[in-house]
Amino acid sequence: MIGDRVKKFRLEKKMSLSELAEQAGVAKSYLSSLERNLQKNPSIKFLEKIAAVLKIPVEGLIHDQINQDDLDTDWMNLVKEAMNSGVSKEQFRDYLEFNKWRINQNNNQ
Repeated sequence: MIGDRVKKFRLEKKMSLSELAEQAGVAKSYLSSLERNLQKNPSIKFLEKIAAVLKIPVEGLIHDQINQDDLDTDWMNLVKEAMNSGVSKEQFRDYLEFNKWRINQNNNQ
């Protein structure tokens, strides 16, 4: 959620809620509500103000970002292929859990 990401970046910058609100020119109460996930749809203008103070792109507040260096081209293509073939996230997670179980079974033999 956006609020969780705002809080994570704020804490990484070692800023208090009051400091971020003051520097961004936003209401501390609204920022607090957002971080507690009581507010879920902040305006882009609000996010731009917060992102500017935190020195991150607005997209970093909206989406969880994966470090592209951690994903090589083969992994990216594999994920795209799975998505395009209709594999759901739940099916993919089930496969991963099954594979962990299978590896564990082989290690215990």
